[in-house]
Amino acid sequence: MKRHVISFRQHCFQLFSCHSHLDPSLNRLPFFRRCFSEKNCSFDSTTRNFPNYSPRKPILQDSELVHRISIAIKQRRSEPLRRVLKPYESKFRADHLIWVLMSIRNDYRLVLNFFEWACLRRDPSLEARCIIAQIATASKDLKMARKLIQDFWVNPKLDVGVSFGHFVLVEAGMLNEARKLFDKMLNYGLLISVESCNLFISRLSKDLEGIKVALKVFSEFPEVGVCWNTASYNIIILSLCQIGRVVETHQLLLQMELRGCMPDVVSYSTITSGYCQVGELQKVLKLIEEMQVKGLKPNPFTYNGIILLLCKTGKVAEAERVLKEMISEGIAPDSVIYTTLIDGFCKFGNVSAAYRLFDEMQKRKISPDFITYTAVICGLCRLGKVMEADKLFHDMVCKQLEPDEVTYTALIDGYCKEGKVKEAFSLHNKMLEMGLTPNVVTYTALTDGLCKCGEVDTANELLHEMCRNGLELNIYTYNSLVNGLCKTGNIDQAVKLMKDMEVVGFHPDAITYTTLMDAYCKSREMDKAHELLRQMLDRGLQPIVVTFNVLMNGFCMSGMLQDGEKVLKWMLEKGIMPNASTYNSLMKQYCIRNNMHATTEIYKGMCAKGVGPDANTYNILIKGHCKARNMKEAWFLQEDMVGKGFSPTASSYNALIKGFYKRKKFSEANQLFEKMRSEGLVADREIYNIFADINYDEGKMELTLELCDVAIEKCLVGDIQNKNT
Repeated sequence: MKRHVISFRQHCFQLFSCHSHLDPSLNRLPFFRRCFSEKNCSFDSTTRNFPNYSPRKPILQDSELVHRISIAIKQRRSEPLRRVLKPYESKFRADHLIWVLMSIRNDYRLVLNFFEWACLRRDPSLEARCIIAQIATASKDLKMARKLIQDFWVNPKLDVGVSFGHFVLVEAGMLNEARKLFDKMLNYGLLISVESCNLFISRLSKDLEGIKVALKVFSEFPEVGVCWNTASYNIIILSLCQIGRVVETHQLLLQMELRGCMPDVVSYSTITSGYCQVGELQKVLKLIEEMQVKGLKPNPFTYNGIILLLCKTGKVAEAERVLKEMISEGIAPDSVIYTTLIDGFCKFGNVSAAYRLFDEMQKRKISPDFITYTAVICGLCRLGKVMEADKLFHDMVCKQLEPDEVTYTALIDGYCKEGKVKEAFSLHNKMLEMGLTPNVVTYTALTDGLCKCGEVDTANELLHEMCRNGLELNIYTYNSLVNGLCKTGNIDQAVKLMKDMEVVGFHPDAITYTTLMDAYCKSREMDKAHELLRQMLDRGLQPIVVTFNVLMNGFCMSGMLQDGEKVLKWMLEKGIMPNASTYNSLMKQYCIRNNMHATTEIYKGMCAKGVGPDANTYNILIKGHCKARNMKEAWFLQEDMVGKGFSPTASSYNALIKGFYKRKKFSEANQLFEKMRSEGLVADREIYNIFADINYDEGKMELTLELCDVAIEKCLVGDIQNKNT
């Protein structure tokens, strides 16, 4: 009987800044090369082809007999088989049974009838039983498959000198029976094929208990003569990664080489994916270097893992750099890679870069799926661009992509944050019409929206509805209520609610305290904010980055910059890495005081800590340098900002244009003004006046009148409407 190689690629899981401050270790990535050789591409996640059990190919005479038998039983299936097959009975041998079964295997009922006829004449061989068991399994008749194997157990006289149909048991999920069959084979003194063992341990490795058994089998079977191969090690490596024992996989990599099994690209990709899952970037890069030394080339799974890890750690610019490296090596990215990057950029507020990738993937004929759309919608809603998110939502529906609960909840939350509770509830109703069930997050968003509009009683009613629907309030729901009360200035009610939480068994967490501290900081009650911090620490709660950012912002708004710097120092001492928002609060206040030297030092310190600037950082620095007339530095920052995929705000454009105009740099000022208009941003009235005068002096009356109309519409009329509202 032929041996059949089992493919295991389906077990390889996919791994969902300023240019001068990129992670230097990533400079090692350019050695990436394309690694989809024909051999690797042969893997398939679909069901394996039906095995060819034939011990040998039939000769011409046998082929003719098998063909006549197959045709006869198919065409005369309504007649008794004993009558149909009587002319062939004297010539019929055991090999013919196997060949006929292979010929009619797609007709399960006919297979059973023919097998029954054959059994009445002679005891079928083990090969024949294996074929019937495999066909039964494929036809979901596991009862028959089990019966055939049990018949073997009670009939030890069967020929056992050939490979078994143990894969039938494994495919059928009968793993205990498969293990018993292995043991019986060993009692017969048979050498089990490594392919069969590989299939067994791969099917075992579906859950924690199964993995434990697989590891035991992997350890014990070499004692009875099983020689594991690279595919075997790859299965165990994946299993260890799945249960978080990545360090052991690295040791296993060394062990396989000592035992004569050379690791392949799957071995390395699986381990790199495991290290990516636990955030060990340096170990990933070291493994890739090791691959290069051995002549192995990273595959898409390797890239996926690195991109995912970089996005998780906020290094989305570096992640995009890896994508470009991947494309330059001829490896085509898929929708998963693009979606990972798009989601990464959106989570860090860089929606323009996400849109650029969104357009790029479509140009490459890669269709965004509902997860891609949802990532962008979530990003837009976080930035308050709900109308743009709503437009994308409708575009998604028009392309017959079905939004899920996450998509609807993101939009609902976006509308609630803008105070458009009516639109949020309209989406909630639409969600119900689509047969989707709002979850706790959905209700929490609606509750938050109602609280921000001052409708605390309605929010409480909604929470009761939520409980009636079988959903339980959680800490996030309470925090949402606390936040809503704080936003509407009801700080005392928020404090009372925090005490009520404990009565019903929910202990305030770091978010609860941080929300209240933020409210006190914004009302300049720094003493109360400090007291809450003390209570938080007394309860053993560890402050989070947002907690420090709230305190930092409060001190800076109160003009207490030295206290703000103490907060930054305290963070670093506690081992809590500040983010861009932490530094932004300090830089903004120093810019307001026109102290650009202190601002620059803070910016340098931020970059030295590996914290990349965000859009707000750039806008703060640009306006600060423009105010200090450092136009060269402001221009450099603007170029760097755009290069990172961020967009300057209208106030940044205004500051740059005015700065260049005052320095008589009319060409640069005009270039920025045109770019600002092309992006749909509204300039200051003063800027419209400047360019209207310039165009009037140059005799460009049509453009002058156009600028006057825009100034009246955007500035004067807009100001009046804002005052009326």
